[in-house]
Amino acid sequence: MDIKVIRSQRRTLSMALKPEGLVVRAPLRISDRQIQQFIESHRNWIQKAVVRQEQRQRELAGIPTLTEKELQRLVEEARTYITERVIYYASLVGVTYGRITIRKQKARWGSCSARGNLNFNCLLMLTPDEVIDSVVVHELCHRKVMNHSEAFYREVLCVCPDYWEHHRWLKEHGDAIMCRMPVIDQ
Repeated sequence: MDIKVIRSQRRTLSMALKPEGLVVRAPLRISDRQIQQFIESHRNWIQKAVVRQEQRQRELAGIPTLTEKELQRLVEEARTYITERVIYYASLVGVTYGRITIRKQKARWGSCSARGNLNFNCLLMLTPDEVIDSVVVHELCHRKVMNHSEAFYREVLCVCPDYWEHHRWLKEHGDAIMCRMPVIDQ
């Protein structure tokens, strides 16, 4: 299995199994030996995660990808619908924003740049309206807090009290939607 180590200013070790292999996030000063021990101590978790990942890939293999025409229709729908939702929720959150861009992405539902530009995945149009709203609120709240701290989630929950329910929906159903994205040049 491929193992990628990403060192940063963080304080703790963490790992995640991605389709490309195991990703370990580590503090800058931790030794390679300590990282190896961490991986070894989580061998059972890794093995179970690999089995779950393989099972999930088999489940998703039969889901058809969208045609370019279907994808373009989603982009157009998203431009209108998501823009309306951003306008509505920006006043509730109490923030301004820059440009709104609709993207065709395989990995992200939305993002917010430091300049306040908002990006949303056109595949959001395949999710329930409440889920779209939760992603819009999430990105708008980054205009107040540019991280995922407790303070950030307090802001989100003030506007979207059911946020965690919608977040869970995306966790459970998001892969099946994301895998519909054809391999395209962006």
